[in-house]
Amino acid sequence: MVKMALRRDLVRFVTEILQRLAWVPACAGMTDDGVATKSTRGMRWSKLLVATLIALVATATFVTTASARELRLTLSTEPSSIDPHFHVTTPNMALSTHIFDRLIHTDEKQQLVPGLALSWAAVDPLTWELKLRPDVKWHDGSAFTADDVVFSMTRAANVPNSPSGFGLYLRGKTFVRVDALTVRVATKEPYPLMPNDLSVLAIVSKKHGETATTADYNSGKAAIGTGPYKYAAFVPSDRIEYTANPDYWGEKPKWAKVILKPVKSGAARVAALLSGDTDVIEDVPTVDIAKLKGDAKVSIHQTISYRVVFLQMDQWRDTTPFANAKDGTAIKNPFRDRRVRRALSLALNREAIVSRVMEGNAFVAAQLLPDTFFGVSKTAKVTPYDLDGAKKLLADAGLPNGFKVTLHGPAGRYPNDTRIIEAIAQMLNRIGIEATIETMPPSVFFTRASTGADGQPEFSLFLAGWGAASGENSSPLKGLLASFDKTTGLGSSNRGRYASKVFDDALEAALKTIDLEQVRAGLAKATDIALADSAIIPILYPMNTWGARKGLTYKARTDEATTAMSVSPE
Repeated sequence: MVKMALRRDLVRFVTEILQRLAWVPACAGMTDDGVATKSTRGMRWSKLLVATLIALVATATFVTTASARELRLTLSTEPSSIDPHFHVTTPNMALSTHIFDRLIHTDEKQQLVPGLALSWAAVDPLTWELKLRPDVKWHDGSAFTADDVVFSMTRAANVPNSPSGFGLYLRGKTFVRVDALTVRVATKEPYPLMPNDLSVLAIVSKKHGETATTADYNSGKAAIGTGPYKYAAFVPSDRIEYTANPDYWGEKPKWAKVILKPVKSGAARVAALLSGDTDVIEDVPTVDIAKLKGDAKVSIHQTISYRVVFLQMDQWRDTTPFANAKDGTAIKNPFRDRRVRRALSLALNREAIVSRVMEGNAFVAAQLLPDTFFGVSKTAKVTPYDLDGAKKLLADAGLPNGFKVTLHGPAGRYPNDTRIIEAIAQMLNRIGIEATIETMPPSVFFTRASTGADGQPEFSLFLAGWGAASGENSSPLKGLLASFDKTTGLGSSNRGRYASKVFDDALEAALKTIDLEQVRAGLAKATDIALADSAIIPILYPMNTWGARKGLTYKARTDEATTAMSVSPE
């Protein structure tokens, strides 16, 4: 009915214009159906008129529909690659979900749902079997099979120059093709969290990926997936573009074209939303949330994050490059002493950071995940703010006058990250630790934090974050706290090189049983060991916040992912 009304209105409008120009005789009237009457004088004009108007209507309808189905998303952090195996970081993983599917998908609360695998089950304590979805096509029209799965798992563990790879999710797993639509995963020991790990790993085409480099994915040459959208363009520092995959096996894409633009400035993102230059923005600045909630032109969508923002410290070098005595002379690495690490934690007024820096849009953190997630500690408590206790611990560690340190961190990776770093530096100064800050673009920060000039982590004390991509607590425990092991992928983001056999043994024991209650208890035990060691200093869990223009709604996700699939017309 809408299209008929549009056609009729256009016909009448153009007829009137043509009549005024004397191109159509006045007696060439129109019926309610938008067809010229059979006036003897007007007949000769009717065919030409109708043909012209049909073309106009078709063009107008196409333009209107295409425009309505273009979606513009504004990101706060630019993804570093289209290669879905290059870097375990939320922007990259969110980006890849448009093009590449996973065997197991997750919903907005990180609950597992079928993806390329229709089902999964442990057929015995050492073997999992996955039944793959039939009739799935790659973007080039070729068939998806078990061979692509086996290839993807091999590639994901061995991507050159990865700042933080996917090896920790593949450790101890052997993937075997049973037939075209069946894959088995063998482990040396029982592994209960197999489905969670598989929900993190993107499946790429063996045909296009066997000789492909990360650059080939960035150029689009190898970016052939099974996902709801197809690669259209990747222009670093400018935009990423997708077009809809009309043959997608799942829910059909809502948008014909998707444009993602990175905009580091929070104020600029908000301005773009209010001006109509974009449809959805992520990481709404906390200072603007209350104001935007009262603006009828936009809507705000929030949920607690799966991410913990924390401090990590160099715990492996005898001397550390960015910590010195107050007179500038060298000192032993203070962060190898648990008392110093504990003092740093006591010096942080987390409630003040949440209320003043985060404008209340965060929660203080006691551990590595909020307490609703699987495997967290049930006894962990937020470290109290205690300046006197912190000073006493420093004195007990032989540092009654404190020391100097540079506090490093990314600028623009996490909500208010620079402001958090500044607040922490002020708090450390109150216990005699003279902290200066140095922030840098996220891509530079993570490279230096992982592999500095000598191939080793560079910083002494730094702020970072970790999102549990698998939706449970083994993810941060394996990634941030397990002893670094390049061959297994454990400790891939353990940039402080914390190492504890007691912790490692507890984590390993937790993951050796298929009894989920034992797993839950074991992960909680490992967490308590690391917290007692002050191996890492949790600070807060942000609220994930999106802003959308009127007429759109965003399904807020705990995993922070900004995707076209989460946007719907109201």
